[in-house]
Amino acid sequence: MHWYLDVIKKYAVFQGRARRKEYWMFFLFNFIVTMLLTMVELMIGLPSVLVIIYSLIVLLPSLGVAVRRLHDVGKTGWWLLISLIPVVGGIVLLVFNCLDSEPGANKYGPSPK
Repeated sequence: MHWYLDVIKKYAVFQGRARRKEYWMFFLFNFIVTMLLTMVELMIGLPSVLVIIYSLIVLLPSLGVAVRRLHDVGKTGWWLLISLIPVVGGIVLLVFNCLDSEPGANKYGPSPK
């Protein structure tokens, strides 16, 4: 849970680096919360109001941790725009997010390891 809270505390921080664990734990927690909210909405018959509100709340932290994760592998945050290319963009970002950190400091800061 502290991985999730650390990302939320860095609400709109786009500088620095984020480890794989920080990124994927935040992703996992977001997925679980979204599934729970979806089940609650289905049980009480709401349209996707809760999921949309939650998604808007975590939009900036999600972008921030994604940019910091790209910084950790030595890429600029602008690589997030490749996700606009159907299929290929998502695969490229998945590969970048699975790569290990660059050892030592890079131009985005010291290694978080």
